[in-house]
This record gives sequence, C-alpha cells and structure tokens, in this order.
Amino acid sequence: MKRTEKFIQFGEGGFLRGFADWMIQKINDSTDFDGSVVVVQPIKEGLCDMLEAQGCKYTHLVRGTEGYESSVIDVISRCVKPYDDFDSYLNLASQPELRYIISNTTEAGITYSDSDKATDAPPATFPAKVTLLLKRRFELGLSGFIFLPCELIDRNGDNLKSCILKYADLWGFDDDFKAWVKNENVFTNTLVDRINTGYPKGEEIELTFNDKMVNTSEFFHLWVIETDYDLESELPFKKAGLNVIVTKDALERYRTRKVRILNGAHTSLVPYALLSGFDTVKSCVDDEKMNAYIKKCVFEEIIPTLDLPRDELEGYANDVLVRFSNPYIKHYLSSIALNSVSKFKVRVLPSILEYKKRFGTYPKTLIFALKKLLEFYKTDMTNDDPAICAFLKTATTAEALANESLWGQDLSCLLGDLE
Repeated sequence: MKRTEKFIQFGEGGFLRGFADWMIQKINDSTDFDGSVVVVQPIKEGLCDMLEAQGCKYTHLVRGTEGYESSVIDVISRCVKPYDDFDSYLNLASQPELRYIISNTTEAGITYSDSDKATDAPPATFPAKVTLLLKRRFELGLSGFIFLPCELIDRNGDNLKSCILKYADLWGFDDDFKAWVKNENVFTNTLVDRINTGYPKGEEIELTFNDKMVNTSEFFHLWVIETDYDLESELPFKKAGLNVIVTKDALERYRTRKVRILNGAHTSLVPYALLSGFDTVKSCVDDEKMNAYIKKCVFEEIIPTLDLPRDELEGYANDVLVRFSNPYIKHYLSSIALNSVSKFKVRVLPSILEYKKRFGTYPKTLIFALKKLLEFYKTDMTNDDPAICAFLKTATTAEALANESLWGQDLSCLLGDLE
C-alpha cells in the first residue's frame, strides 16, 4: 500500500511507535486519512537499521486488565539517518505534502547550544537540525509545519520555537525567515500519557512474521494538544476513537490533573506501602486496606482541590486505578521512591495546601502520607540526596517541617496535625 507521507517523526523508540504511530494506524484504519510517517533518527546510533530490515513494520501489543490487542503497525514508510546522509534529511523540506513534525528526543532533546553551526551536517541538537530543515523549506517557498512535540517538558512547543529562533539569530538568518517561522508554522504544546513497556523479553508470543521490533503498551492513552489552530479539522482523532484532547487553554489543568492524581497517588502511597512490606503498585491495589487508602487520597482529598469537571476527574482517577492493577506492568515501589521529598513537594503538598484553603482543615489521609514519608526517611530504604537523607534521619518532626529548603516554605503549621 502506497500512502502519502504526511509526518516527519524525530525518534524511532518504543514510545513514539506505541503512541503516535499506533494512533496514526488507527486513523488510517478507520478514516480516509491515508497518511504515512518518515522517521528521522535524531542521534547517530539508533534502531532505524533494524526497523528497515523488516520493512518498517512491527507488531504492537496492547495489554492490561481490559484485555489483549495485537496489531501490525505499517504506517512508517522509510527511515532517514542525518548522520549518514544529511542531504536526504534536508530533502524532506522539498515535499509539500509533509505537514506534521512529531518528536520525542527525551527531556534533554529540546535544548540550545551555541556550539552548533549552520555548516554542521548535521548539527548536534534536535532544534538545530529542525532550524536547517525549516530554512530549506522557507527558501523553497513552501508552507510551514505543525509541530507536535512529545518531550516531557513544560510548554514543549514554545521551548522548541524559542530554540529555533535563537539558532536563527546565532546563524544570522534574516528577519523574513524568522517571521516565517513564527507565522507560517504551528508550535503546539502537548501532554502525553501512556506507559509503553517495550520489547517483551523472555515471553513466548505468537506473531505473524519474524519481528525483532515488537512493542507493548497499556490500553490507556492520552494526548492533550494545546493550540489555537483548528487541528481536529485535519487530524481525525475523534473519528478514530482516540483519547486526544485539543484545547486552546486547558493544558495546564490536564497537566495538574496528571501530576496530582496519578503521580500524587504514587507518592502518597510509596512510603506507607514500603513500610508495610509491599513491593509493587499492583500488590497495593490488590490489598483491600491499601486500595481503600489510595481511593481515599484520590477521591476524597485530591479531586476536591482540582478545577476540571468532577465526572471528568473521577473518570481519569478510575482509569488510573485500572492502570495500577495492570498484570503486565511490574511497577516497583522502590523505583518510585527515588527522590521522594522533592516528589512530595510537587505532587502532594499542593493538594494539602489547596484543601486547607478550600475547606478550612488539612486533609487527614494526605497528612498521614506526609507522616509516613518522614518515618520512611528514618530507615535505610531511601534513595535521595545524601544530605537530605542524613538530615531527615535524625531531625525531629518540627525540624523537618521547618526546613524550607525541602518544601519551598516553612511547614511548621502542619506540626499539630502530624503529632
């Protein structure tokens, strides 16, 4: 099948193949969109050779308590490796039908370095590579792109645009090009949420072909895309039944929802669970007492502090509990326990303070979680900055709460509720 190449995708790893490419497959299968993806390998070493060796198709398995779904993903048309053939990469700019740029170059990928040069083939950073592609596109008089970055940083699209404009200044590109970047390209900010568990090592799985690129994920998926542009008129996410939210101004509320509910539930649970002898998130969900504790934290004390519609918040929270119980994902509590103090500060403390602001009292279960956090740091199970561990191991509760460097503020006001 010959589809039209509509996407340039920076990254060939498990996440994009199990998230964006899986979605594009769903769109192709259920609508007349008929689009394919050109994958660009953003670093010198990668998986493109292995992917091309099997015709750029692979099996994706979606697994969880909801069931089991296997599909062959064949939306990738070809791979381009800028470190091997930079001209082939720049030639992508000459294809007017290429409309979207998707990326996942890790949290460190959207960065600026003044050591990159316009004559590098290629330059080191992802934004520098994109700047040269855009410059070629501009010189050809073609329209710009819609950027859908998936890097896990705040305002990822805004940051990418900023880096590109910095390179334009560094390299002396003229004002007409910079105006074209700003006015003829759409830089969306996004939030992505799906656990991709990669190649199922050690498992015997029945496949339709010899597949070394098998990928696996949970059923849950969420893509929140913030833009003023009418993206849904071009990309039929809804027609394909995908959990994609295109919004003009609500990205931060969805980000807060994820951080407070999903991540907040983890962080509230871990110290108490480890002190109680549990080892995985699933083992806690399967235990009646711990399950009730998680639900009390989330439904009675976290959700009341958030501003999205209650039914939407509860629906997301129920999805989180299903995800926590996925038998195919072993999420060890000891892994989540890394840097628990800073996580508590970002993920749980805002819920505690907002609850007090709205209801006049502190939330009992989340305060209990803080108490267990301080108890946890008296043990040898912690994995955090040595200075933080040493301080909390000997500090009194009053000393711990008063340490502004830990919490960003003095929490002595909580002392009476903790004792």
